[in-house]
Amino acid sequence: MKRLKTILLVTICLLGCASIGFSQSQKRIIQLSGVVFSNDSTIGPLPGVHIYVPKAGRGTTSNRTGFFSMPVVPGDSVVISSVGFARQSTIIPNNAPDFLTIMIEMVEDVTLLQTVTITQFPTEEVFKQAVLALNVPLDDRGFDQRNLNAELLALMLKTTPMDGNANYRYYINQYAGSVQDKFQPRMNPFLNPFNWARFFKDLKKNKK
Repeated sequence: MKRLKTILLVTICLLGCASIGFSQSQKRIIQLSGVVFSNDSTIGPLPGVHIYVPKAGRGTTSNRTGFFSMPVVPGDSVVISSVGFARQSTIIPNNAPDFLTIMIEMVEDVTLLQTVTITQFPTEEVFKQAVLALNVPLDDRGFDQRNLNAELLALMLKTTPMDGNANYRYYINQYAGSVQDKFQPRMNPFLNPFNWARFFKDLKKNKK
């Protein structure tokens, strides 16, 4: 009888310790949401920003309006990173509510490089002499009118490619739009009867 009581007492102690350890290991889930935007008011919300927890391997990206939402636990270190902006991090407090909303302002990461001048002249003095020897027809304001030609400016505007920053913004906007529109139906304009009616109507007008 005494042995049975001892076994029951040990079993109850083990079950109590196991339940305490399980309750301590089970952490509270917090739904973290927010909006990512730039410190430059002309850019506005930032799509394609990576928000992730490195140690846990969880993460997401902001959509075209800069909104994101992901599950976290108290004590997580959330990293926010994007190309062209300084990386930021925030720690989820233990007393955070079940639904936590934050606003993240990204600061552009500007790297200033030293000026590099490449010329085909051996020395700076030879370059200055060559520039002074040029005979460029200038007007009263000091401009060469050939560089202000309207056709030349229009051609430069049409053929000049986007820089790296503009290409990145265009790609991220297209990617965010494709993710959001992935489950929406695609309309084929050739199957729209109103388009065909408008086409025949315009065709008749052109024949007249």
